[in-house]
Amino acid sequence: MAVKPKPSDVWPSDRRPRRAFGRDHVRVARESFTFISQRLGATLLVWVLIGIALALPTALYLTERNLAAVAGEWQENLGFSIYFQPGVAAEAPAALARRLRREPDVDRARLITPEQALLEFRRHAAISDALDLLDDNPLPATIRVAVAADVPAARLTLLADHARRSEGVDEVAVERAWLERLATIREVVDRIYQVAAVLLGIGAVLVSSASVRLAIEARLDELQVLALVGASKRFMRRPFLYLGVIYGVCGALVAAMLVSMALIWLEAPLTRLFGSYGRGLELVRFDPTMFLALLASGTLLGWLGARIASDQRLRELAV
Repeated sequence: MAVKPKPSDVWPSDRRPRRAFGRDHVRVARESFTFISQRLGATLLVWVLIGIALALPTALYLTERNLAAVAGEWQENLGFSIYFQPGVAAEAPAALARRLRREPDVDRARLITPEQALLEFRRHAAISDALDLLDDNPLPATIRVAVAADVPAARLTLLADHARRSEGVDEVAVERAWLERLATIREVVDRIYQVAAVLLGIGAVLVSSASVRLAIEARLDELQVLALVGASKRFMRRPFLYLGVIYGVCGALVAAMLVSMALIWLEAPLTRLFGSYGRGLELVRFDPTMFLALLASGTLLGWLGARIASDQRLRELAV
């Protein structure tokens, strides 16, 4: 019965000069690109599948970052608005504004008299000429109250309730409720992002693993010969690890393009939406760190899928 030679007896050791080691890696990389170019249709499909698997978590992460930026910008103007009854005496709004300014949690309390409100309305309204036909000013006095960003919701509600019971107050509009709903939406998006990142990351590994396994089957005869002459498992596995890395990197590039196109497509309607609330919009885009993180994720997932497929198949081959 023939005895299978040990890898150290037949195959050159992996401990070779660095120059030879580098030339071997360049050769393997060139062969991997050649293999991909000969199967371009199937390769593009793999890139798109991995790109979609990476694009969805990235898009959810960018959505959460944009929501955080919007919440952070609007958090600075957190507070409530006090609307007085029309025709109330001017002393009542002025006294309430002075009392609110003395509160430690209040950053500022801006009193807008009916005359100032009418002047502002004339500057921004297209029907300002119609106001000249009115005998009396229909606009009430208002107070815009801004509180500190770290004020708890209970304290803000208490301040609003005290203001609501003041003389001449018609209505108090608290501006925190929608901000708390925005924080809840952010939390939901963040959890969906985490779940999608795990599930679609596993999907990307499976796609890479299946593609590399097909590549192994295409070179099965060559691998059997290498195993007979004593080639090490590391040497036989190396081309397929390169293949998985290429799949992962190119899939990450596809994901970056998909997310960028989605941002360009959504920028105009989002700008109009936030503009309707009197706010400008600066979308959080790809920065170099985020792009490199996407490439690193694609590389790791592609390599992991290739490693799983090659180890499994080469183990069967050794048996």
